[in-house]
Amino acid sequence: MARLGVLLFLVQIVLAVCALISCLSAEEGKIRALPRIAWVLIILFFPLVGSIAWFIVGREPSTGAGKGWPGGGERQRPRPVAPDDDPEFLRSVEERAQQQDQELFQRWEEDLRRREDDLRRRDGEPPREGDRPEV
Repeated sequence: MARLGVLLFLVQIVLAVCALISCLSAEEGKIRALPRIAWVLIILFFPLVGSIAWFIVGREPSTGAGKGWPGGGERQRPRPVAPDDDPEFLRSVEERAQQQDQELFQRWEEDLRRREDDLRRRDGEPPREGDRPEV
């Protein structure tokens, strides 16, 4: 008999936690009969009755089978696309990376040319213009 009492107590706690989560995550327009804070207090002070009342009276019943589950029902608004799933974003990232690489390469070449010219001036040789490849 004690095991049954413990089991019923655990079921009551789980039901109350589920009702609290449902109540706190419900949109304002979907809550019926009482304000949200009143439902939370009823669920906390009367866990079994309050939880059952929340699920029966407190929230609007969902219309349409499987509406809240992935793949079931119709979507009312399009889901936002994550940046790593958006081809346009990926293309812009790739273009930006190529442009930055090109700029870095040009700066390295300019720095290398300047250093070569400085070394040649120190050695007394004039800088060579014809030997350099054009970029």
